[in-house]
Amino acid sequence: MNTVTPPPAVQPRFVTAAVVQAAAPLFDTPAAVARAEELIRQAVGEHGAEVVVLPEAFLGGYPKGLDFGITVGSRTPEGRELFRRYHASAIDVPGPEVDALAALTRELGCHAVVGAVERKGGTLYCVALFLGPGGYLGLHRKLMPTAAERYLWGQGDGSTLPVIDTGAARLGAAICWENYMPLFRTAMYAKGVDLWCAPTVDDREAWQATMRHIALEGRCFVLGASQYLRRDALPADVRPVQGDAPDTVLIGGGSVIVSPLGDVLAGPLRDGEGILSARLDLDDLTRARFDFDPTGHYGRPDIFSLRVDETPRTAVTTGRTPHTDAE
Repeated sequence: MNTVTPPPAVQPRFVTAAVVQAAAPLFDTPAAVARAEELIRQAVGEHGAEVVVLPEAFLGGYPKGLDFGITVGSRTPEGRELFRRYHASAIDVPGPEVDALAALTRELGCHAVVGAVERKGGTLYCVALFLGPGGYLGLHRKLMPTAAERYLWGQGDGSTLPVIDTGAARLGAAICWENYMPLFRTAMYAKGVDLWCAPTVDDREAWQATMRHIALEGRCFVLGASQYLRRDALPADVRPVQGDAPDTVLIGGGSVIVSPLGDVLAGPLRDGEGILSARLDLDDLTRARFDFDPTGHYGRPDIFSLRVDETPRTAVTTGRTPHTDAE
């Protein structure tokens, strides 16, 4: 009697992910780096995290409630000096702060997505840094600063839209209200994002609907990391519009982890700093995409198309211009 040997059982694939809800001291870059290192170590050591996401502008700071002396058509000397301080607290990429975090992820063997403010000449960019066991892996520059952020941060271009393959899953990032940009989301879905990282400072209850929608639309895990910031974390000599009471909450958190079918796996976290973690079953990605793949079998390329320009855009291009025969 012939016997049929059954195929070997498929081993489940899991990744433990953590989102950090915290803020770092404003205008104190060494302290911010030390805080980031502490939190990443805690996420790995206490939660077993293999992927850690820190909030928007964690390094460099999110100056919630500061107006930088700007009204329409007018700037003040005091506002210019405040921007000088903010510019000085941003980081260079590459630079020593990135090197320190890269050394940490190499040591711990983890991946991390860290919100930061990048300094490039006289312009600042809100960025997400990607780091892993191999060190620094790249960055994403926020494409569209929101409202008053536009007088602090420049616009990114299409050249910094990476999706990082960790070997187990593919990481991508959308910073805060980039998550509302339908064409941005479509471009990232087409790159096969599995773990959608969403560093943010949006603490509204409505933000939770956005995180769950993207998980369902993209059929991906969503890792939403928000800051928790109180007035007493800002220097005493600045004046946020929310007031000067030390315990005034400027950014109220709301970090969350969501499954590819929109189920909340952890959070939302409120009322303080903390770390959320979840063990992600990566086979849930395939289960979820069975009936909806936004840029695959549900994409209808015969009707819709999207062109994404990933060319670096600079104001000045240097180099020799070839001479013509007439010259």
